[in-house]
Parts: sequence; structure tokens; C-alpha cells
Amino acid sequence: MHDVIVIGSGGGGAVIAKELGEKGLKVLVLEAGPWYGNQKWPKPNLDAGGKSSSALTDLNIHLYKELLNKEEMNMNDLVTGRFRWGPADRSKAQWFRNIQQKAMIWQAAGVGGTTQVYTANCPRAYPHAIDGKWPFSYKELVPYYEKVEAELPVHFAAATAKEELFYYGASRLGMDFTPVLDVQKPGYRPQPNAILLPNKAIHNSSGVTDEQLSWMEGCTLSGHCINGCPHGPSVDKIAKRSTNVSYIPLALKTGNVCIWPNTFAVKILTETIDSELCAIGVEVRNTWTGEQEELRAAAVVLACGSIESPRLWLNSNLPKNQFVGKGLVTHYMDWITGIFDEKDLISILGSREIRPFVGNTCGARLDYPGLGALQTTGLSPGLTASFYGLSESSYYFNQNGPSKNSWDIEGGLAGPFLRKWMDEYPRSLSILVTTDDEVDEQNGVTLDPLLSDENGFVPVIRYKATKKSERKQVKLAGLAADILKKAGAKKVHRSNWPSGIMIHMESTMRIGRVVDSNCEAYQVKRLYIADNSVHVNGLGGVNPTLTTQALAVRTAEKIIETYFS
Repeated sequence: MHDVIVIGSGGGGAVIAKELGEKGLKVLVLEAGPWYGNQKWPKPNLDAGGKSSSALTDLNIHLYKELLNKEEMNMNDLVTGRFRWGPADRSKAQWFRNIQQKAMIWQAAGVGGTTQVYTANCPRAYPHAIDGKWPFSYKELVPYYEKVEAELPVHFAAATAKEELFYYGASRLGMDFTPVLDVQKPGYRPQPNAILLPNKAIHNSSGVTDEQLSWMEGCTLSGHCINGCPHGPSVDKIAKRSTNVSYIPLALKTGNVCIWPNTFAVKILTETIDSELCAIGVEVRNTWTGEQEELRAAAVVLACGSIESPRLWLNSNLPKNQFVGKGLVTHYMDWITGIFDEKDLISILGSREIRPFVGNTCGARLDYPGLGALQTTGLSPGLTASFYGLSESSYYFNQNGPSKNSWDIEGGLAGPFLRKWMDEYPRSLSILVTTDDEVDEQNGVTLDPLLSDENGFVPVIRYKATKKSERKQVKLAGLAADILKKAGAKKVHRSNWPSGIMIHMESTMRIGRVVDSNCEAYQVKRLYIADNSVHVNGLGGVNPTLTTQALAVRTAEKIIETYFS
């Protein structure tokens, strides 16, 4: 019997496993997807490999680099890619979600969870989004933020051309430079990133090759790292600090954490003890063999994410709670791009091109508490072209006349026009809008009453942005366009993404509704939640991972104090 079972090895699960393991608890981590870079699974997409791993020496940097490469479709295709939401066997279909509108859910299965594809952006929540809205203060979170920031570690991102151009435009617009972690007012700053500082060998002329550089410690600023960063001398020293290379190695170092990949949790097991319903274990299914078994523990932690945590609760027939699955927020994103002339770039940057893929994916941001945030985004040409084509406004040629807004063109780009815009990709700067999305309990996750798969009844996902969120997004899109124009952009395009672009999903198992202030379920003792779903709101519009990780550290303390002191 284990002390604690943690379901999910992503942003929160890996952190809480490490924290509990350091205190001497025996922890079992269950992960539905494969494990890339562990020698017990040398061919993780072709055969079942081993069952478990609990040794740091199982991590293999050569295997990791072989499997996590920069081939876009091989890594990111939502149906067949290595980072899809589906079983390790890529000949099988991805796991189905019943989505009630146009949507794209970007979630990854595998050890490391969706942090395998994250941009490593680690801003703290805006204090105004916590104070008076959560059951504890922002000040109480700060020590936990600091602990995670030190362990990942988190640094302000290095500036490359796209960051410099963004700073130039924001400054000319009259915005303040605010290089702080606790953001109280609008301003621009370097992105707090969980990416190692750049390797100093990048800037010397000693003849270090790109291949040699990729085996050294530190960021290479080579870009394309959303596909999976392959740069570093060992798995635990990979430059982009996704949990599979940061907290998973730290968890294994404790000697108390065992991880089972390819293991889908299908039911939370409960028992009435001293008149209280308690979690006592988990029923799991092996994704290769289909074999099911029951595992026991003194406590269980849900860290499956904002879709799968409520789904598992509902499939387990746990007590009815009107708030389970309700209140989904997504940060209601949009994509704004400016195209620049060579002569203007030479006068501002001293070069003819921006080359947006160079450097950290998102190296600069503008925070606007009350509205949300803007982030520079340098993706590869393929992903950039795909994001041009996503639009709620139909295609650009269906729009009626010139735009009355700060941008010049709106809608999906296609055909020769898309090709023309992609020809100018090296001189483009794209900005991602992340909105302070309003919690609406009509949005969320339920179970399909008829349709099930091998893991139980499938989740039904409903999301429609509120009018208030729509107004915020339009203001942020206009602000992004104004920054680009002030920076010298000659043409600005707004994609106007559909509201169902779901990357930052939060708030379906909220603190104060489903769990108490210690993140323990009100109705099921010894059942805790350590993922984005417990957030009371969307944190003001910032990336959620750092807050989830800080909360996981705090929740680990509460578990130990309550049941293992």
C-alpha cells in the first residue's frame, strides 16, 4: 500500500509528488500517456515496455533527444503526434472529447503532462485576482511562488529582436516598464520563464558548433522549443524546464516516488470510515493491455487537469456536487500580427529581419490587470500559418470594407494571400492575447450519458465567452495592434480566434466550491486536487502553471499536517 497516489504527472502532479516524497512518504504517480526519455521504454510508441520506474538512472538523455525533436507534425499533430491527448500506441485513436462548439483542446498525455508543450511562461497571478476572491490572500501564496521559482528555476527572459521591437512599441505607446513579479498596474516587462539562462558560448567566437552547443547547459535561443526542447547535457538539465525534466527528476531523487506511465485512472475508490466518506485508492487500466487493477493508498491526489479531474469524479459516482465541472475558463485567446518593412527594422533593430522564432517562444509581455495580458510569440512557420487560419470571423475576404479598429485585416488567411503573408514571416511580430476570462457556471464539463470509451463515459465540454470577456478581448486586441503600429508595423492582422481555443483551462473544481482552502474535497476526505481546476478564477489572465505548482507545494504541506504528522 502506498501513502499517496497522485493521478497525473503534469504541472501540479509532479510537484506534489516531489514534495511528498521529500518528506518520506511513499508516492505512486499514475500517468495515462507514455514516458519519453526513460530507458525502460526505449520504443514508447511501439510496445508496452516496462511497468514502472523509480530511479533517476533510468532517464536517458540520448533517448530523450531522439524522441523529442523539432519535427512539428510528428510532435504536435493533435490526432497522431507524440504530444497528443491519447495512448502511447499512435496507431490507436486519440481519446475522444464531446465538444459542443468549434474548439481545439491543446492537451498532452505523457510524463510531464501538457508542460511537455508549454512555452515555459511562469508569471504569478495578479494580486487583484486573488485578494478578496480566494479564501486566502495573495501574500500567503508568495513563499510558495518563491520556492517553485527557485527550484525550476524561473528567470526573466533574454531579449532577442522580437522582444526589443515589442518594448519599443509599448514604450512609444506610453506604457510603463515594470520589471517586477507582483504586478499591480499596467506595464510591460520581460517574461518570467522557466528556461535556463542562455549559454555564454552563443556569443563567443571559439568555433563551438550548434551540435556541441546543444549538449551544453543553458538555453541556445534556437527557437521552436514549443515542440519539445532537446538542448542540455542530461535529462534533468534540459533548458526548458517542463516537469518531465525538472520536477520528475527531483521526485525520483527522493527515492520515495514511483511512476507508472500508460496507466489511465478510471475510478476513485472510497470507503466510509468513522461515518465519513474517504478516498482509499484508485482503479486503473493499462492502456496497452487493457488490464484493470485496484491500487490502495492513505490519500489520493487528482492532478488530471480541468477536464479529466471532473470527469473522473463523475465517473467514480462520488457525491453529487453542483459545482463539479462548472465554471470553465480558458483565457479566451487571440492572435495579432504585424508585418514590418526592412528599412524600418534596420533603423530600430539594426537588422533587416526579426526572425521571430529565435529566442524564447514568449520572451516579453504586457500585463493589464482587469483586462489580461499580451505576450510576444515566436512560433515556427508551420504553427504561425495554422494560427493565421483560425478565426471566428470567417475568411478575411468576407469582411465588409476596411477595419474600423486598430488592425487593418481581420479573419482567416488563405490561398495566395496567406502565402504572401508567410513570405514576410521573417519580418513579422505576433502577439498572443490572453484575456481575464469571466467565470460562468454554464461553461464546463459534464459526462455524455450514452457515449463511453475504454476509460468510462466521455467528457462533454461546453464553453462560450461571456459578453464581459468579449469586451476585454477586443480591448486587448486593440492594444496589441496599437503597440505594433507604434513599433512601425505597416500591416496588422487580427485572427479573431474562436472562443474554443482551449489551452489555459482552469476553474472546474474550484476552491470554496468543490474543495476547501487546503484543496481537500468537501465531500470525500483524503481526496485532494492539485491542478488548474481548483483555481477560483483565471488568475487575471496570466499563464496558470506557476500558480498550480505553488498551490501544489502548499497542498503537500496540508496533506502531511492533516494525515501524516
